[in-house]
Amino acid sequence: MYIADETWPELGDYFADESLALVPLGSTEQHGPHLPLATDHLIAEAFAREAAERTGFLCTPTINVGVSPHHRQFHGTMWVDAPVFRDYVESFTRNLTYHGIDRVVYVNAHGGNVDHLREVGRRLRDDEELYAIEWMWDESIPELVDDLFAQNGPHGGPKETAMVQHLHPHLVRDDQLEAARDGGIPDVEAAETVKHGSRTFYDAADNTGNGVLGDQTDATAEKGGQLFEAATDQLCRLCDWLDDQPFEDLLPKGHV
Repeated sequence: MYIADETWPELGDYFADESLALVPLGSTEQHGPHLPLATDHLIAEAFAREAAERTGFLCTPTINVGVSPHHRQFHGTMWVDAPVFRDYVESFTRNLTYHGIDRVVYVNAHGGNVDHLREVGRRLRDDEELYAIEWMWDESIPELVDDLFAQNGPHGGPKETAMVQHLHPHLVRDDQLEAARDGGIPDVEAAETVKHGSRTFYDAADNTGNGVLGDQTDATAEKGGQLFEAATDQLCRLCDWLDDQPFEDLLPKGHV
């Protein structure tokens, strides 16, 4: 169920019986010469909508701009400062508690959001208002990602390329796949920006000239379909597990 498609009386029936919502989040940032800036939020929205369709749980509108200042050197990248993002997501989520939601899955497809979503989840849990957890699609199926791709990226690599080929093939610039591979780097190690155990880079541009990593020519829509089906199954399982938990068991433990 997508919240914006419903009327308020129809949603009253949902809130009377259910207490879980999915919140998709991504970014609007560069993904190389071959993928659109919308890559992350398109992927997040697709997973959240599909899981909501399969499980019957509620899906909210997508948060399309995230914490992406590390991609700012590339044309068009948008971002909000990390404290602003955290406060916005927290306020967005507290809005749901007013209607009776007490557990949320942040369906996230942007690595730059992870730590901040975890912090928001901690704030809400410590206040004993709501239990919110972050879910990242590729982290739910790491073995499959490794099996499908020799050089999986991460950013703008074949796993994201395959996913967009599956979901929105018209948005992939197939004639730029080789340029993406040749103008980028295989992985962060190849950039040689980790010195004596310290990550000396702050921006994507410190590592890669065109903003991406991995071998994009290894991507196919068929591989994207495999990834989407496997990760959607994991997300549905997570929702069902979370829905089954007594709310008091999700709250912080007492002081020892």
